[in-house]
Amino acid sequence: MENDKSSMIVPLLVGTIIGATIGILFAPDKGKTTREKIKTKTLDTAHNISEQIVNTKEEITKFAQDKKAEFEKKIENKISNLSYKVEDIINKLEDKLEDLKKKNATLH
Repeated sequence: MENDKSSMIVPLLVGTIIGATIGILFAPDKGKTTREKIKTKTLDTAHNISEQIVNTKEEITKFAQDKKAEFEKKIENKISNLSYKVEDIINKLEDKLEDLKKKNATLH
């Protein structure tokens, strides 16, 4: 859903710039006033784009950090589970070894 939001920002801003520029160019103002309006709108739009880029970067960074933490937790759980299984296997092997030692002792 965030991806949909991010992908719509640029076309929306470009449309805003184009619409504002056309509106200003057709307004009955002097050339200097028109240029000032275009400059102001362009600076405002550039500022908005910069803010959106910063916000998107922060969202992506947070998303990546959350996924990294989630992945690390899953890995820890898997390692912990494997550790218990390995301990069980070692205990069973030690029991088997003890049984074999006892059988070997009775043979001698």
